[in-house]
Amino acid sequence: MGNLENTLFNPTVDKIILVVVGFLIIYLVVRFLQRSTAHRVKEIENRYRMRKSLAFLGYLAAILFAIAILGNQLSGFSVMLGVMAAGIAFALQEVIASVAGWLALTFSSFYRVGDRVQLGGIKGDVIDIGVLRTTLMECGEWIDSDLYSGRIVRIANSFVFKEPVFNYSADFHFLWDEISIPIKYGGSRHLALEILQRVANELAGEYAAEAEKVWQHLMENYMIVAAQTAPTVTLVANDNWLEYTVRYVVKYTERRSMKSQLFNRIMDEIDQTNDQVAIASTTIHIVDAPTFDVQLKGGSNVLET
Repeated sequence: MGNLENTLFNPTVDKIILVVVGFLIIYLVVRFLQRSTAHRVKEIENRYRMRKSLAFLGYLAAILFAIAILGNQLSGFSVMLGVMAAGIAFALQEVIASVAGWLALTFSSFYRVGDRVQLGGIKGDVIDIGVLRTTLMECGEWIDSDLYSGRIVRIANSFVFKEPVFNYSADFHFLWDEISIPIKYGGSRHLALEILQRVANELAGEYAAEAEKVWQHLMENYMIVAAQTAPTVTLVANDNWLEYTVRYVVKYTERRSMKSQLFNRIMDEIDQTNDQVAIASTTIHIVDAPTFDVQLKGGSNVLET
């Protein structure tokens, strides 16, 4: 009984109990604030940032509270804690690398919530950045182009140190894209070029001026040269047809829809040319077999087809 009383009334045990109770109170306060602000803040991005900020402040308050209560006791166990820390660091090196990745993401511009990235071979929109993992709403995979597949993917933050991070929407939220149009030989090359250039200017030209301004800003901050943002049409003649390539700038979220608009409009314009311009396709023509005349040494014909 005496040993139990000594344990219960030990100053160190009392402080540990106080720390646990303090952690619980901090957790409840943070959860209450997160729920109350979720109803008041209507804008999705602001609500997300408020929730993450409150969580970070909660972690910080818990650490400072523990240090304030257990400061004297921790100094007495410095050697033991050092050995334990070395062992824990070796066993949890991947976890530590993920936390370091989270710190890098917090204080750098690798990517932010809302960006479209390709990370660890997976492409998607960033919907959450946690201490250990980044959560993506996956794009592509078995789905064509840049549409959502419906899968939510969680990737360790340590990948920012191991593999390239492709960001589709950070400093330059446009992409260069292109489509190829095969045109038959014998038609009007100049009319085909005029149709393609006009359609590209009308549909994709609206992005050129905005993209040019953003690119100028990039040139001020990076060692990068000027780029052509206006739609362009180039021609290559091959064995089968004239191949026109339409190159243009488009927002990363509208790449698929822009392709569909361009193809539909170009096909409509070509249909109105009265066969002056026509879409080419691969044609295989099978001809009749030639006549075979087989003659034996004796001079008589034995087979003729």
